[in-house]
Amino acid sequence: MPDLKELIKQGEGISVEFKECRRALSRDVYETVCAFLNRHGGEMLLGVNDAGAVTGLDTDCVEQIKKDFVTAINNPQKINPSCYLSVDELQVDGKSVLHIFVPESSQVHRCNGRIFDRNEDGDLDITDHTRMVGDLYHRKQTTYSENKVYPHVGLSDLRTDLIARCRKLAGVWTAGHPWSQMDDLDLIQSAQLYQTDTETKKSGITLAGILLLGTDQLILSTVPHHRTDLILRKVNLDRYDDRDLVRTNLIESYDRIIAFVQKHLPDPFFLEGIDRISIRDAIFREVASNILIHREYTNAFPAKLIIEYGQVSTENSNKPHGFGVLHPTTFTPFPKNPVIGAFFREIHRADELGSGMRKLMKYGKAYGGDDPRMVEGDVFRIVVKVPEFGAIAPKRVPLKPESGVESGVESGVESGMAGRIFSILDKGELSKSELAKQLGKNKPNRYLDDLMRQLVKNKMVEYTIPDKPNSRLQKYRLTDAGKRLQQREEE
Repeated sequence: MPDLKELIKQGEGISVEFKECRRALSRDVYETVCAFLNRHGGEMLLGVNDAGAVTGLDTDCVEQIKKDFVTAINNPQKINPSCYLSVDELQVDGKSVLHIFVPESSQVHRCNGRIFDRNEDGDLDITDHTRMVGDLYHRKQTTYSENKVYPHVGLSDLRTDLIARCRKLAGVWTAGHPWSQMDDLDLIQSAQLYQTDTETKKSGITLAGILLLGTDQLILSTVPHHRTDLILRKVNLDRYDDRDLVRTNLIESYDRIIAFVQKHLPDPFFLEGIDRISIRDAIFREVASNILIHREYTNAFPAKLIIEYGQVSTENSNKPHGFGVLHPTTFTPFPKNPVIGAFFREIHRADELGSGMRKLMKYGKAYGGDDPRMVEGDVFRIVVKVPEFGAIAPKRVPLKPESGVESGVESGVESGMAGRIFSILDKGELSKSELAKQLGKNKPNRYLDDLMRQLVKNKMVEYTIPDKPNSRLQKYRLTDAGKRLQQREEE
């Protein structure tokens, strides 16, 4: 959140606007929103007059003003295409002020059917100025690669089943959603996935439309380098323990990212108020959206999500608007692919711009013990600390493999393998060979040998023939301590 006093001191300009609005919104508020969307974005303060004096909003009117604003900007008859903006209520010198951040959009927006652009501290109606409107369209299409038009690609090249699914999802989350009354062509046009190139005057599906709704063959012929690499790397650090190479549309890519995370990361019990929520899913819903929405798809750098011991890291190509670690107090959200982002919000796969960082910070420390870390650059990186399945915490005993044990093996007691072993032995006694088969191995390996010795040493597992550890009849069973731990994990 910006320092409002410093922002007010700067005065109005191309990216700052003051509106007094003591009891109600003035008509020109929406014209300014439209101009900011069409230019480079900006910040609007409601409750400050043109001279920079803080007049404040009447306390009993604040909630209604916020409600009226949000309703209007989501109404395509007021702002078209509609947009999602957040309104923050702040106190300046004891007076209520509303702060609205308006990002630059990749689309040309209209307010009440008119096109506005920003010039210094004024909003200009350029609707009837053909050259200025043409320049505006051209700038939008060259700035955002998602708007590139492919004239040879039409509605018949998209997956109708996927369009139907997205229409249904939008209707589930928003009663009476406009998409429910539209045919397929109207839907993709309203979502700005079908456009006309201002230079060639040819119309077609955009890159955003292909990535969101195209067939796999169409996507890979258009963007051959497109992929999201999902990797589990805990035991075999040189390669991987599990992997999913995702080369499909963004809707199903999102589903596969979430499924991979749910398969390999624990979901600890967490109460928010009196309701239990999945903080794992809340965190990685934002991570998955970030990987897909904010990627620069013209860059061949492959996106990655890597689950390691104690953390998850992601990488994706980026068109940076700054460099270095992002801090919540100074972070200003900037849309990388607004059309893709808006589509994800319609189907409830993402929230308003900037909410992802707030949710990551809200739940990250509770989940993994430390705040997530986001680094802006040509490659955008996120690191999220995570707990482990079946951890022996709070007391963890580091494993020191004997010579000859494969390199890179970390503490088996701390790894997810221990949790799986506890779950298997909770059902009965097993030999090492039987246990290996239950774990999906053809036979015991050195890692399993070392891990079982460690579990016996920690008195979580015991021998059925303790006097003869190397007996061919030897089996393993859980101790009382191991059973208590397993019961606690299940609970």
